[in-house]
Amino acid sequence: MKRIEDNFKSFPIMETERTILRPITYSDLEDIYRYCSVPEVSRYTVWDVHKSIEDTKAFIDFVLNRYETQNVGPWGIELKESKKIIGSCSYVSWDNKNLRAELGYVLSNHYWNQGIMTEVIRRIIEHGFKDLELVRIEARCLPINLGSSKVMEKTGMKYEGLLRKYIWVKNDFQDLKIYSIIKEDFERLFKESPSIS
Repeated sequence: MKRIEDNFKSFPIMETERTILRPITYSDLEDIYRYCSVPEVSRYTVWDVHKSIEDTKAFIDFVLNRYETQNVGPWGIELKESKKIIGSCSYVSWDNKNLRAELGYVLSNHYWNQGIMTEVIRRIIEHGFKDLELVRIEARCLPINLGSSKVMEKTGMKYEGLLRKYIWVKNDFQDLKIYSIIKEDFERLFKESPSIS
């Protein structure tokens, strides 16, 4: 059986119309700190706002360790126009036996509502079904995170329900909305709209 980790031994670099999806490095420190230090950006995430550049360095340490130990790790979202990292996206968990993975993502607030994250998630969904041969890709978000819900819906994911008091984050138990797309959905969407890639 194909393992997701095997596909990342040589980290897959991908492109969308406006971005390059590539590994994160220490040279991205300032770019990542720029958006991770904005309270609005971390409001809906499981991690806290970066209060210093050291917090961002610790995050990059974690990412590089993940590349090293698990192969699978986040793509930095590099804007072609500026060559700056403006966010990241990753398979935050995966299940090789059941051929499914969960996506997580974050984007600088300066680039919200421009369709960039939708573009990125579509490309990663395509990668998941075509290259990793996944059967299901899912993502979750806080109910108040309307922007994230919109991204999931625009990329063909379907709302499946509310996971009540599912996660302890920001000092409270939080509900999560769960969305998914299965391979058949993707193949139908791709047939109808080849531009999904």
